[in-house]
Amino acid sequence: MRGFALVGALVAGAALTGASGTAVATPEAGPPAAQVGATAPVNWGTCTADQIRGVPADQAKFYSCARYRVPIDHDNAALGTIDIAMLKRAAKTPDKKVGSLFLNPGGPGGSGFRMPIGAANYFQPQVLDRFDLIGFDPRGVGASNPLKCFTTQEDADDVFSAQIPVPLTRQEISGTLASYRDYGQFCKNNAGALLNHMSTKDVVRDLDKMRAAVGDQKLTFVGFSYGTLIGSTYTSMFPKQSRAIVIDGNVDPALRTSDGVQYDRERARGFEIALDGFLRKCAQVGPKCSFSAGTPREKFDEIRGYLRQQPIKLPDGSSYDINAFTSTVAGVLYSPTSFPPLADDLQALYNIVHPPAAQTQAAQAVELKVLRSGANGRADANPDSPYTGDDSYFAVNCSDKKITIKQEKVPEIAAKWEKESPTFGRYQAFSDIAGCPVWPAKKPDVYRGPWQAKTDTPVLVIGNYYDPATQYLFSKRMADQLGNARLLSVDAFGHCILGDSLGVDKVTADYLIDLKVPANGQVFQPNVQPFETA
Repeated sequence: MRGFALVGALVAGAALTGASGTAVATPEAGPPAAQVGATAPVNWGTCTADQIRGVPADQAKFYSCARYRVPIDHDNAALGTIDIAMLKRAAKTPDKKVGSLFLNPGGPGGSGFRMPIGAANYFQPQVLDRFDLIGFDPRGVGASNPLKCFTTQEDADDVFSAQIPVPLTRQEISGTLASYRDYGQFCKNNAGALLNHMSTKDVVRDLDKMRAAVGDQKLTFVGFSYGTLIGSTYTSMFPKQSRAIVIDGNVDPALRTSDGVQYDRERARGFEIALDGFLRKCAQVGPKCSFSAGTPREKFDEIRGYLRQQPIKLPDGSSYDINAFTSTVAGVLYSPTSFPPLADDLQALYNIVHPPAAQTQAAQAVELKVLRSGANGRADANPDSPYTGDDSYFAVNCSDKKITIKQEKVPEIAAKWEKESPTFGRYQAFSDIAGCPVWPAKKPDVYRGPWQAKTDTPVLVIGNYYDPATQYLFSKRMADQLGNARLLSVDAFGHCILGDSLGVDKVTADYLIDLKVPANGQVFQPNVQPFETA
């Protein structure tokens, strides 16, 4: 269910931050909010079959689609416009409708267009009854004027194939850094005017126009992962237009936008916390976890240490390397339902690295269940095939994050992070900060705080104890930094929780519909703990 949450996060001009990262600057006058009636309305129309694929025929009547025009630069109309792709799922009981509920899945770069179609996976039925659910692709993403750095898939493959997730040798490190420089050059040549207008502030100004364009005086919004930066930026820029804001799997907005290097260092720590929690849980549940014999922590470290020296040769003749291992373990930590097959795979690898006596004479067949998912290469493309992706992930991150280091400092940073986060430190350094020092965007308009504007209703901040991508500490900081917030804690693994904790889902439904604010200090449980069945 959490597959839509991708992940993924400064303080204005002269803003200062305290020890907790909380902005203490004096607010500056921001842009005026869009006004209902004075803003061009959304013209909803029939969706294509592809846009609502998977929707039962008798439910198609609830869906409509639109493209809504916004300026590339909200302060300079001369740069032209782009269209935002929107999809609406109409409230089931329109006579009792509260308003519209805008959704964002995270990323940055996640397509939110089809989120209303799967909304029953993470909202209680009464939410679907009482709101028009609105999904949209943010600017530069998916169907909303995708920001493209390449004209052909071959060029993209050449660049991306040179980016090693965990580069260890001097050649791998220099090749990876060079590929990010090539990436930046392609973006400079091909991305166009939108490249300088991909910040979260730009997205929030689009969102405010869409809010007025659907006729809502105030915004109701649910954002996951990076979507929590959209939500918190909105409440900080437009507190009086914020009705009910739910943010699940939170970034630390002040740190993300004031010190991107430290933010990603702490992200690596978050993955380590989640991994350690998985290994301790495995030991705790015993035989339910196939990796539990002996000491899971020591066994995992042995596998990682082996892979750091050479790939593991599998019985079928293939090999498995540190890059596939690190990236796939990171991905599996997002989804606790994948913990049992991850344990199976880890034990299979351990048996190869440290074979039991019964296996010393004959190699046992190994079929990796989830760890193979990150090892697939790119498919060969036809000559000069069109580039079908978009490059919004770096376009947003390298706009929002304040990264002032030179690219040549990245190897030193990666080595330092690896000492404190041995599985994910090097990986995080090269995957998220190596590209930004050479990213070609020029002076993007970024919201860097202050964050403490007071909304009429507290913002609902939801955080899992063992969230890998946005560690629990980030949710605590988010709640502290916002001027009016309520923190809901969940003793759960995985990235984001809505739809996977009935207690949280019920509280969220009451909040969205009736603005009923939950009591402070509550700790909720997930519907299912890892290695258990529903």
